[in-house]
Parts: sequence; structure tokens; C-alpha cells
Amino acid sequence: MLQTRLVVLPLPNLGFTMTVIAATIQRMTPALLFRYRVSLALFLAGLVFSGLTAFPLLVEIRILSGWLGITDPANYQELTGLAHWIAYVNFGLEQTYEKFPFIGYGTDWLAFGHLASAAFFIRPLWSPLDSDWVLKTGLCICAAVIPVAFIAGHIRGIPVYWSMVDSAFGIFGSIPLIYCLHLTRQSRALAE
Repeated sequence: MLQTRLVVLPLPNLGFTMTVIAATIQRMTPALLFRYRVSLALFLAGLVFSGLTAFPLLVEIRILSGWLGITDPANYQELTGLAHWIAYVNFGLEQTYEKFPFIGYGTDWLAFGHLASAAFFIRPLWSPLDSDWVLKTGLCICAAVIPVAFIAGHIRGIPVYWSMVDSAFGIFGSIPLIYCLHLTRQSRALAE
């Protein structure tokens, strides 16, 4: 929060005075600042982790297939539930990367988008009281994850339960942002 006041600066060498607005930034208490930074760092870590894991999709889906006991993803029709879906995705990625490897470039940009978005949340770590707009924008994006997951998921044939998993990123991502906004409001209230 900014407190402003008018200050008259005499400038004798120049022969005049100048009136300027001086601003002082109120600071958060150390305890509030610590909780704010930990919460926002968790959000940032989630964004960075999501970005980094969007690069090696084929490696990750192979590992997940192994954990689920899927030995031949080409036989996905014989499986049910989550194993069917993971095998189907694994088979699709194997085929796509073999025949059309440039399609992976799209997920590379997805990864970059996550990492670039994370960069915007660095400033609020150091200047929380004048960065609410970043957190509110993040909340809008978290809210938009839900309709995008279900609409795009329906169009692309993604199972509803997988769209729910994707939606969870928006829901859980909003929790630290809401908490950080609560802490800034609390800090402003203490300063008044």
C-alpha cells in the first residue's frame, strides 16, 4: 500500500523549488511476508514443474505405463479404465512421434508457456503489496482451466475423469493465490 505526501524540494543551484509526490511503501510484517512467500513459491514450483514435465511426454507415459503393468500399448483395446486410457495415449504418442515428430513441438510451446507464466509471479515475491493484479490474473487463468479442460477435452475425445484431473490444476492452483491475496488484505488492514 502506498502512502503519499507532497514534498517541496528547494533547488537553490537552479533557482527554483520543485514539488513532488513522495511515496512510501508499507511493508508486510515478517510473519505475513514469510507465509505469503511460501504460498506463492508453492504455486511457482507447480507452474515450473508442470512446464518441465511437458517436455518429455513420451518418456513419462512409458514410465506410467510400466507402473500400471502395460506391456504392449498397441493392445489398449483389451484394457479398461485408466489402464486403457494410458495405453491409448502411449500408443498414440509412440505413433505420432515416430511418423510426425514435429507434433511434439506443440507441447514444447506448452512447456514454455508454463515457464513464461511462472516468470510473472517472481515480482510478487519481492513486492507483494503492489502486485495484486498478478495474483488476480493468475486466479482468472486458474478459473479458465476448468471450462477449457471440459470443452477442449470433449472435442478431443478426452475422458471426463481426465478432464477432471486437468481441472484440479486450476482448482488447487487457485488456493495459494487466494491465500496470498488474503494476506495482502490482512497486511493492509494492520497498517491502517
